[in-house]
Amino acid sequence: MNRIPAFDYLAQYRTLESEALQAIERVLNSGRLILGAEVETFERSFTDFLGGNGRAVAVNSGTDALVVALMALEIGPGDEVITVANTAVPTVAAIRMTGATPVFCDVDEATALMDLEQLPSHLTSKTRAVIPVHLFGNVVDVERLRAIIGNSHIRIVEDCAQAHGARLRGQSVGTFGDASAFSFYPTKNLGAFGDAGLCYSQDGELAKEMKRIRMYGFDNTNCSQREGINSRMDEVQAAVLNVKLAHLADYVARRRALAAVYDRLLDARIPRLEPAAGAEHAYHLFVIKIEERDRARETLARNGVGTGVHYPYPIHLMPGYRFLGYSKGALANTETLARQVLSLPMYPELSPEAAEEISTLVNKAVL
Repeated sequence: MNRIPAFDYLAQYRTLESEALQAIERVLNSGRLILGAEVETFERSFTDFLGGNGRAVAVNSGTDALVVALMALEIGPGDEVITVANTAVPTVAAIRMTGATPVFCDVDEATALMDLEQLPSHLTSKTRAVIPVHLFGNVVDVERLRAIIGNSHIRIVEDCAQAHGARLRGQSVGTFGDASAFSFYPTKNLGAFGDAGLCYSQDGELAKEMKRIRMYGFDNTNCSQREGINSRMDEVQAAVLNVKLAHLADYVARRRALAAVYDRLLDARIPRLEPAAGAEHAYHLFVIKIEERDRARETLARNGVGTGVHYPYPIHLMPGYRFLGYSKGALANTETLARQVLSLPMYPELSPEAAEEISTLVNKAVL
C-alpha cells in the first residue's frame, strides 16, 4: 500500500465517523429505507447548494442520473448525442442505454474539455443533445456552447460527476443546461458510502418528469404515467450525503489550496491541464502531462506515492464501442492525452506538507 495514496476514503471517514453513524442509525430506526425524509432533505439542500432556483431528483447513481435526464428529454433510438471520449465510460453508456448514438467531439489539449470550436462540424439533423463533461473539476463554457447551437431543438445535459463545487463566472455548474447529472460515487468531491446520483433542472416540468422516470413512471399512485426505471437513492446514502454536504464548500476550498501548492512547487517545465476561462475549478483531480508517464508513475510508486490515470483508454477506441466506427487518429488530442495524463493525489485530508513532498518527487521523477 502506498504511503500517500491517490485517494483515501478512510481519512475523511475518521473525521465524520460519529456524525455519519448517528445519521445511519437514525435511518435504520425510522422504518423508512427508500425515498423518505433523508432523500427529501438532501434534494432540497443540494438545490440550495446550486443556487436554489431549480429542483433536484435523487437517483441510484451518476450513470442513472444521465439516463433519467436523457429519457425525460425524450432522447432515444435514431437520435445522436454529442459528447467526448476522454470521460468515464458511464457518460457514453448512459447514451446507449437510451438507444441513442454517441458522437464524439475532440477536446482542447490544454484543458481536456470539449473543443467547442470543433462542435459545429458534428451537428447534424439527428443531433438531439450535447453532453458537456466538466472533467476533473474544470468547467466547460456551457453559455458559449448554447450560443453555438442557437435556439434549436438540441438539448444540453451537463455531466457534473467530477465538478461538485465548480462554478462558471460565479454560477454553479449544473445550472446552465436543460438538465444536469451528478455522481456521488465515493471518490467524488461529495461522495456517498456507495453508489448514488442526482438529476437537476431549473425547468419544473422537466424535473417532475425525471421524478416520474426514476420510479417506474409513477406519479402519486402506483400507476405508470410513462415508461420509467427503478433508480431510487436509498435513505442511508442520503443521510450520509446530508452529513457531508455541510462540509462540501470547505472540502473544495482545501482542494484548491492543495492545487495551489502543486502549481507553485511543480517545475514549470511540467505541463498541467489549465483551468478554462471563467472557471472556478473544483479540483476533483490535479492532472499533469508527462511523455514518459508510466515510467514516472512507477518511480513515484517506489517512493510510496499513489497516482491515477484518467483515462488510459479513450472510449472511441475501446473494443466495446468499436461498433461506433471510430479508428485510431480520429480524435488526436483525446488520444494524446490518454498517453500523457497523470493524476496526483488529491483529497481534502491530504496535508500541504504531503503535497510539497509529492511535488519534489514528481520533479525528480520527470526531469
